[in-house]
Amino acid sequence: MSRLAVITGAGSGIGAAIARELQARGYDVVPTDVDLSSAEETAATCDAPGAYRLDVTDAVDVVRTLEEITARHGPVSVVVCNAGVSRMRRFLDISPEELGRTLDVNLRGVFLTGQAAARMMVRAGAGGCIVNVASMAGKQGRVPFLADYVASKFGVVGLTQAMAVELAEHNIRVNSVCPGYVVTPMQERELTWEAELRGTTPEAVRELYVADTPLARLEQPADVARAVAFLVSEDAAFVTGESLAVNGGAFMD
Repeated sequence: MSRLAVITGAGSGIGAAIARELQARGYDVVPTDVDLSSAEETAATCDAPGAYRLDVTDAVDVVRTLEEITARHGPVSVVVCNAGVSRMRRFLDISPEELGRTLDVNLRGVFLTGQAAARMMVRAGAGGCIVNVASMAGKQGRVPFLADYVASKFGVVGLTQAMAVELAEHNIRVNSVCPGYVVTPMQERELTWEAELRGTTPEAVRELYVADTPLARLEQPADVARAVAFLVSEDAAFVTGESLAVNGGAFMD
């Protein structure tokens, strides 16, 4: 059985951690990112057979890149749709262009990547696993200054369920993970933005994040990566359509 896993947005943060975790568990991983150099840096850390530039908002590029990966490295059994963006603004200040960009990457990109991957898996006839990276912001609206991001991640949670229902007959499982306050380059930017919006310091905002998390620490990318590794493993063979909270208790449903 193929053990090839493709990860989008794998140039840093959660995506890079997922690539390293799956490689450690015996997968051949292929990191992709809109920034090819960062994907190549991740590939160098996990003995990847290749790294590819992939713009998840470009339907043609998604199909072309996945087909190229398959042609060079064999059938893909795991796809992790991780690519995402954020920009903190008050709801009243979010422009139509900013809303479009967030939805384009965070929701449409997951749809396009998942659809292309699923079509390939159906043709191969061997099933597979797709994991979408959502957020605890996809389960609650109590997330200040990220209304467009919240909307996109709620969409990912719903899309995950819809995909799981339709793809089950093809032995393709689809799940998502919902991280909390993860220490990534994206969070560093958000700390600065939120501090400006609150009129405080990034350090004070970081303390708010920790205080909001019952396990009393910020989440690490590896915490998310281990959850993804579980979802694509045989231990989760009867799990599909799930949106797994991985947030240290910051949000419970």
